[in-house]
Amino acid sequence: MTHSIRPWVFWPVFLVLLAAVVTSFVNLEGFVSVAGALNTFVLSHFSWLFSLGSFYLLVLGIIIYVSPLGRIRIGGEKATPLLSKLRWFSITLCTTLAVGILFWTTSEPLYHFHGPAPGLGIPPESPEAARFAISSMFLHWTFTPYAIYAVPALVFALVFYNRRQRFSIASFFEPLFGRARVRRVGGLIDAVALYALVAGMASSLGTGTLTITGGLNGYIGGETSPWKLGIVTALIVTTFVISAATGLQRGIARLSSLNAFLLLVVAVFVLITGPTLYMLGLGVESIGTYLDGFFVQSLYTGTAAEDTWAQSWSIFYWAVWFAWAPVTSLFLGRISRGYTVREFLNINLILPALCAMAWIIIFSTSALHLDMADDSKLYALLNNAGIEQVLYSFFGELPLAAITVPLLLFIAFISYVTAADSNTDAIGNLCTRGLTADSDMTSSLPMKVVWGVIIGTVSWVMTSFVGIEGVKMLSNLGGLPAMLMILLASVSIWRWIGDPSRINEPPLFEQTADYLSENVLSENVLSDNGPSEHASSGSMSGDTTDRHATTTEPPSTTERAARQ
Repeated sequence: MTHSIRPWVFWPVFLVLLAAVVTSFVNLEGFVSVAGALNTFVLSHFSWLFSLGSFYLLVLGIIIYVSPLGRIRIGGEKATPLLSKLRWFSITLCTTLAVGILFWTTSEPLYHFHGPAPGLGIPPESPEAARFAISSMFLHWTFTPYAIYAVPALVFALVFYNRRQRFSIASFFEPLFGRARVRRVGGLIDAVALYALVAGMASSLGTGTLTITGGLNGYIGGETSPWKLGIVTALIVTTFVISAATGLQRGIARLSSLNAFLLLVVAVFVLITGPTLYMLGLGVESIGTYLDGFFVQSLYTGTAAEDTWAQSWSIFYWAVWFAWAPVTSLFLGRISRGYTVREFLNINLILPALCAMAWIIIFSTSALHLDMADDSKLYALLNNAGIEQVLYSFFGELPLAAITVPLLLFIAFISYVTAADSNTDAIGNLCTRGLTADSDMTSSLPMKVVWGVIIGTVSWVMTSFVGIEGVKMLSNLGGLPAMLMILLASVSIWRWIGDPSRINEPPLFEQTADYLSENVLSENVLSDNGPSEHASSGSMSGDTTDRHATTTEPPSTTERAARQ
């Protein structure tokens, strides 16, 4: 079956992205200034909501896990899995936070160690600062961000497979408002979320291209130039477009499995050759700090102490994760068919968060150890050369650097590809009209190719000529509307937690309308049309009996659901 493009989703996003690139050319300083001011406004005025919203989704994930809803199978009792559990987990692990974790786990703890949150009264470069640095990494990269992805992905999975709705972010709201009402604004909802992801992918691809090119310069010599950036960008784009185009089972699954295996090899290598006892000791201490201060750090906004640390780190991260979550959740939900809700949370929340925690214990503690042992050398390199050089320098201090650094470059390449191919798959499906759980998802291939080329071109132009900060800031602005969408969509989960059979009930809006018509309106009719209070009790009784005998009541919600 051939599916056409959704013009009200594709064209607004493309034109706004094009306008952002053109504006950067015309007046880069003004563009970055305006985008930065908008970001500051959002983070400063809604920091409380980002902190509360992210914390709420993690709590909701735990409640879902232990509730009767956890036994429900996505797609129905007879649904068969699209993927084996191992492949499913590999894809989930490599398409969400793996790219960021790869580079930031050696750099971010250095910031927190040398400059912890002033409002918490922690002395810089102290033992308390070391534990704070690692516990902050746990907060930013483990259970909370995975909950931001997992909860909306679960909502979409149940709506897409169990309620048989369209492949659309707007389908999140069908259980609340009904299909007809949602479709009126579906294009706008999808376009807003899509822009945040596409702009974020362009900036992320730009960062990855600069990182890989910077590493290659150490082997081939020379400076980073537009033609080098163009070649690396073209290789990444071509690979992830081919991967997305060849389908879930072949391209995306195989690359993700390779990526997961390589990440495991590198982690084991660092665990053995690095400061093993130190990383295990500080890691265990930091888990205690993380658990002890979880509520404080999760809800810390810095307002009382007029501290901007939270806005620069935790709340900024929540905005980024929320901006990416709606479209990413479409992909995560689509590949989960055939498994129970509890298995879904194992694969999309618990296991990847534990893997991220193990990675942080290995890499972040080792980076702190090297930095403290060498008079803050890594921190100085971070400030002077950027995060990618910290990672390369980190591996340069370990044995077999001549082998591990080139391997690291290849892992970085594969990591960016696997992160991009899943999102490209979701973007292509989102821009294609009429896709449902029964559709052939390969029909969106042209859209995947088009968006891959657009993202690659925008990324190359921005990194080569104008910088990526402006587009990145505009992407992060999508975190606020995306968060509001996700929080509203989560209302459906609360309806299903106690009684999972309600998943197939008519939308809440229609049930409320039925209730009002059956109770409130009927009472008003009886009151307005009833006999005068001066009438005798006998005649009143007779009139009422006759009226009830001849009045046909509106069909109940259950009856209407049966008819549909």
